[in-house]
Amino acid sequence: MKILVLRFSSIGDIVLTTPVLRGLKQQVPGAEVHVATKPAYRGLIEPNPYVAKGHYLTGGLQELVAELKAEKFDVVIDLHNNLRTSLIKLQLGVKSSSFDKLNLRKWLLVNWKVDTMPRLHIVDRYLAAAAPLGVKSDGQGLDYFIPAEDEVDPAILPPGFQKGYVAFAIGAQHATKRLPVERIIELCGLLRQPVVLLGGPEDESTGHVIELAFDNEVAISPPTPGRIPESPYYFPSLGGGEAPARTIIYNACGKFTLNQSASLVRQASFVVSHDTGLMHIAAAFRKEIYSVWGNTVPEFGMYPYRTEFRVLEVKGLSCRPCSKIGYEKCPQGHFRCMRDIKFDLDLPPAHDGR
Repeated sequence: MKILVLRFSSIGDIVLTTPVLRGLKQQVPGAEVHVATKPAYRGLIEPNPYVAKGHYLTGGLQELVAELKAEKFDVVIDLHNNLRTSLIKLQLGVKSSSFDKLNLRKWLLVNWKVDTMPRLHIVDRYLAAAAPLGVKSDGQGLDYFIPAEDEVDPAILPPGFQKGYVAFAIGAQHATKRLPVERIIELCGLLRQPVVLLGGPEDESTGHVIELAFDNEVAISPPTPGRIPESPYYFPSLGGGEAPARTIIYNACGKFTLNQSASLVRQASFVVSHDTGLMHIAAAFRKEIYSVWGNTVPEFGMYPYRTEFRVLEVKGLSCRPCSKIGYEKCPQGHFRCMRDIKFDLDLPPAHDGR
């Protein structure tokens, strides 16, 4: 059976489709799984051993439809469910099923703060679209496949980071999903260990500001005996004659590709992330995650899947959520959803993602 899966964006959403791709290949006899997406996500599709072929929207929609028609698919699984995918399904004219976006329920939660969202992860809603083919959850979580050439040797990191670090994904597509830089600095200080900042080229300048807030001399060479670092985020000794526990920063934003950043996530001791793609990549590697939420909420169903995680958010804020996606600035002007978060990092895991 030849199966086409549609999902055109974004990084996190495509990672969240991987249990469906795996289930189709492993649970449908004779399945040949193809994926149609944007060319920017080629690196997420082609290393996946459960995908026979990727089809990419490099030109117009009709050009892609012509390519897909030539494949003579038996069925389409629509995991995007928008106008574009509706047109594709109409023109292919084969049996299809789509996932439920729950737009009305999201609208009620955003606009009226009426929560009718099912307590169901979006992955399980994706899997429901494949259920007519007999696909069920295998309980194995998300996949992320890193080509061997994209694995990052920790020896290339500064000396202070080669024996372990925390990965902090500081980016997000919308500003209201990102902590203000001073709050990122505060949270990094509380971690008291080496922190690798991850993000794209657009996050590089923010990463530099964060890096400058800390004394990174120890990342290059041992500190001078008896010298107390001047950083305001210095923490006293943990006791027992140990070296001071303190934060040092390596700004990796813009220095690595997505797959290389995923390799750094995989090798981290744990991960701090906003509601963004690297959070879901971290979940694919079963990392423990500190998940930071601003204008969006975990109730939308896109919290870390099948891994231990802790949510950092402001509960009970009357204006939250203000959007199912995000804005370039707080519509209310106060940005309390991020500015008022309490960084309680000592609580036991509140969720295990199942």
